[in-house]
Amino acid sequence: MADSKREIERKYESADSGLPDLTGVAGVAAVVDKGVTHLDATYYDTGDERLAASSVTLRRRTGGSDAGWHLKFPIAPDVRDEIQAPLSDTLPDDLAALVRSRVRDSELLPVVRLRSDRDVRHLLDADGRLLAEVSVDTVHAERLTGRGGEAQWTEVEVELADGGDPALLDKVEKRLRKAGVRPSASSSKLARALADTAPGKRRKAAPAREPVTAADHVLAYVRTQRDAIVELDPAVRRDAEDSVHSMRVATRRLRSTFKSFGKILDRTVTDPVGDELKWLAGELGLDRDREVLTDRLTSALDDVPDGLVRGPVAQRLHSWSSAEHHGARGRLLGILDSRRYLTLLDTLDALIADPPLLKAAGKAPRKPIAKAVRKDFRKVSGLIQRAAELEPGTDRDVALHEARKKTKRTRYAAEAAGPVLGKRAKTMVKSMKSLQNLLGEHQDSVMARQALRELSAVAHAAGESAFTYGLLHEREEQRAVRVEAELPGFWDGIKDGATDL
Repeated sequence: MADSKREIERKYESADSGLPDLTGVAGVAAVVDKGVTHLDATYYDTGDERLAASSVTLRRRTGGSDAGWHLKFPIAPDVRDEIQAPLSDTLPDDLAALVRSRVRDSELLPVVRLRSDRDVRHLLDADGRLLAEVSVDTVHAERLTGRGGEAQWTEVEVELADGGDPALLDKVEKRLRKAGVRPSASSSKLARALADTAPGKRRKAAPAREPVTAADHVLAYVRTQRDAIVELDPAVRRDAEDSVHSMRVATRRLRSTFKSFGKILDRTVTDPVGDELKWLAGELGLDRDREVLTDRLTSALDDVPDGLVRGPVAQRLHSWSSAEHHGARGRLLGILDSRRYLTLLDTLDALIADPPLLKAAGKAPRKPIAKAVRKDFRKVSGLIQRAAELEPGTDRDVALHEARKKTKRTRYAAEAAGPVLGKRAKTMVKSMKSLQNLLGEHQDSVMARQALRELSAVAHAAGESAFTYGLLHEREEQRAVRVEAELPGFWDGIKDGATDL
């Protein structure tokens, strides 16, 4: 079973004078020499170095106190999540799953071997607690693929102790800089090894071209969402907070973008991709919708006076939620390992590499992009008007749900238009987000009432009182009524305040 921890560290080029005395750093009472450890690590990647391109590292290391498999994902500058698994001859299945969205069908190969002599010192506070670990690493790198060579260097690494104050790293760095030690130009040992051992002179990546045409701007947004899906995959597998919701939003943004900008990207090509994105969003939604409903119903039940709670309502709600989560969770992990999902990722890559451009794609961006946003906004307006003309009930509920979906689409189109339309697009995004939240409250009430009817039927069949479920149902119905009453004035305010794109 793999373990995970948050790693906060900084790397430095080693100075000829060696490591300066760090006992004078504020908060550091003692520096304890822990001796030298020999580390031997083999790094794995695809032949085209997909993991390295994403600043993800996967290694099998012996020596030291944490021998085993280590997988690291970048979180922020100086911050990475490290997942560790026990030492074994082959890559553990749970780690292989976490890189599948990047690796897919490619083989993971040993690409670099790093052998390091690590001279370790512990920085302790006045109570003897570990603040940080400082090491001087003498590294020998050997490329294991192609006609690569070898390289050697020495670096200083400062890693914050678990739960430590990141401000300490600034204090240590100040002392190191005074001694002539400078931050490393490479983000990791692997990055430096790949650069220093490359056969011949490694070609520098061409700088990203600034978006010029309408297609450039739309594809930049598409690329961002594709990257989000790939990068969120490991977090979804690990059940990280909000990861499922974030991936679902990325799939919706992509699908909406294909629809909104159908005059720029050919929909005969993008519509089938959109269908697959809809499938993925639906699978992701099974768990997300449960979370939203559970939170809503639990909160509503907490507001019911004890004397009006008849029967084991909380226990039944908990059982329903747990059963739903267990089933959805298992299914979702299967989806992420499925051929259909991996093919979708490949298809998105291919579409970005060779986009299906139409005539408007090569035009200056402002006119075709603004036109697309205006068209989406008009659709929202029509749906709001239609819903207002319907009698309260199922038909109106469905119409408001459709309006909510089109509101999201308009919001995402305005997001994509941001770099082109500036403040006007931001205003539209803000307006559509507010409307989306209001309509979302209505749809959540619809779904909550459906769940309450199902729970009530199960409770009644078990001989329990259905009174409390009926009470909650009535309260949800009143919440929907209040939204419907608020909507006309709310919508008038959006129309009046909307800036002409």
